[in-house]
Amino acid sequence: MKQRKVKYVDLFAGLGGIRLGFVQAFEEAGYQTECVLTSEIKPAAVKALTTNFGAKTIRGDITTIDSSEIPDFDFLLAGFPCQAFSVAGKQRGFLDTRGTLFFEVERILREKRPYGFILENVEGLVTHDKENPTDKIGRTLSTILYKLGSELNYQVSWKVLDAQKFGLAQSRNRIYIVGTTREKVAFSGFKTSRSTFRDVMESGLPTVESEFTKQLFEKYKPEELYGKAIKDKRGGIDNIHSWDVELRGHVTDQEKELLNALLKERRKKHWAKVIGIDWMDGMPLTTEQIRSFFDSENLEEILDDLVEKGYLVLEHPKKRIVVEEDIASGRKAYDRVSDETKPKGFNIVSGKLSFDFTRILSPDEVTPTLVAMDMATLGVIDGGGLRHLSLREGLRLFGYPDWYSLDDFGKTQKGMDLGYDLLGNTVCVPVIKSVAAKLAKIYGGV
Repeated sequence: MKQRKVKYVDLFAGLGGIRLGFVQAFEEAGYQTECVLTSEIKPAAVKALTTNFGAKTIRGDITTIDSSEIPDFDFLLAGFPCQAFSVAGKQRGFLDTRGTLFFEVERILREKRPYGFILENVEGLVTHDKENPTDKIGRTLSTILYKLGSELNYQVSWKVLDAQKFGLAQSRNRIYIVGTTREKVAFSGFKTSRSTFRDVMESGLPTVESEFTKQLFEKYKPEELYGKAIKDKRGGIDNIHSWDVELRGHVTDQEKELLNALLKERRKKHWAKVIGIDWMDGMPLTTEQIRSFFDSENLEEILDDLVEKGYLVLEHPKKRIVVEEDIASGRKAYDRVSDETKPKGFNIVSGKLSFDFTRILSPDEVTPTLVAMDMATLGVIDGGGLRHLSLREGLRLFGYPDWYSLDDFGKTQKGMDLGYDLLGNTVCVPVIKSVAAKLAKIYGGV
């Protein structure tokens, strides 16, 4: 086959992961590739894109770029943000995409009419804005598929794929939506492979020496920490609580017993009726309510001691209030505020992100889904010590090649935080490559 050049645009580009997977697939299929436009507004992402791909095609906000300014291209790539769609009130009940960033994808596809596209988004897009609880997909995805298929006349298909089946050491479900002007892509027949975190680990990096890690290793051997979560508002055999490590001071066996009992009891739904509020996952319980499942002569003394040390907090229960309501659709948005008409109760203090490390990765397993808000608290056992996930390990967990550099971000803590944020929002390159390979095969038949 005579080598042909395939041109593409990369919208909401982030670190450029969709671009990487697309280029790998098409170049392996014998094509040359050329990016004619990259759109990204995050300064940190622009810095990473410039470092790794050059600045030639990088433009800013896609909402300010007229279609006439975009050179002709063959494929549109976009990891567009999922925003709530506003009600349009049309006969068919479809929602309007104006005011959302998907509208920019729709606009460019309509006006430039490329051969095909690859879109990636969070798994939650599938059920976002469901009209009925039994619906398999929500109105947002229905709108997107209607726009792409019925209005723009693309042959569209979609599926949620898990990155761990494509050789990555991360469990990450994402929806992939693809389309061509010719035929539908079949989301089947993918080659699968497996790996674990050990396959991407670095070794010999600096570890954290802090009061937290000191207390942690006083109670646990390094290998006993593999796969453990560290948070107070959940339980389970794979969870360590602050009172297990005595992070806030010594706790007696009786105090531990009370904390573990309260941890479970506060989540039971019958307490909502007793208190007189709408149920929420984790309600404060009064002394007398606690006494119903943990009766002790010195209960008040135990509770006061745990409040003083910071394991418990005394607070009002929270009532649910409507903060926003759409009359046309009947949809409501809620918030929780303290109900000062109800007596105060005791509640667990520390949530998911209260500690230096909230999960220790196991080298013999895949990691959980990496999200921006908690990547900085993932821990790695290294040489008997504990350290944070490196940016290189983060890149490998998303399938980025080792030539891809985030080195400039690793020089300061602020830079590391920016790097974690970019990684938490990026895509899995091998999954994109597998999907793009199917597009390349269809495109080759043109």
